[in-house]
Amino acid sequence: MNIRLILPALSMLVSLSGYAADFSLTSQDIADNRPLTRREVFQGFGCEGGNTSPELSWANAPAGTRSYAITVYDPDAPTGSGWWHWTVFNLPASLHSLPSGAGSSLPAGAVQGRTDYGQSAFGGACPPVGDKPHRYQFTVWALKVDKLPLDSQASGALVGYMLNANALAKATITSTYGR
Repeated sequence: MNIRLILPALSMLVSLSGYAADFSLTSQDIADNRPLTRREVFQGFGCEGGNTSPELSWANAPAGTRSYAITVYDPDAPTGSGWWHWTVFNLPASLHSLPSGAGSSLPAGAVQGRTDYGQSAFGGACPPVGDKPHRYQFTVWALKVDKLPLDSQASGALVGYMLNANALAKATITSTYGR
């Protein structure tokens, strides 16, 4: 093999890979550093909202993506461990979006884990009265496995552990909410 022929080809391949688009998450309902609307606020715990998950769309998943997961997490909750508002996993690799209110119409095989509200469904924002606005991290995960071996009773912490162990990439929108 002639190294003088291989090095330029390798260099060109590396420079072209820089043009690949990054894995991304967008939404018609929420945006980075913008407040959530009443629609995404929890109904209960003293909050009065629509408790509806926002529309989410993702693009440019890395090669080898075999499934997706969605998480919604509040790192500012005064618990010492944050607050899990939603975990959805085992979403098929052919899926690239979820409509608003998707929890009631997920694809076959998709699973919603248990939130810190104690239910297996989307749980909207509900920070304590008087706290500074909390951050709500809506994250889509591209996974290297078809399925996570978990069920609807899996805690957010367990789902998070499995996601980090199987992630190829992730993309996040961080919205805010305070009351």
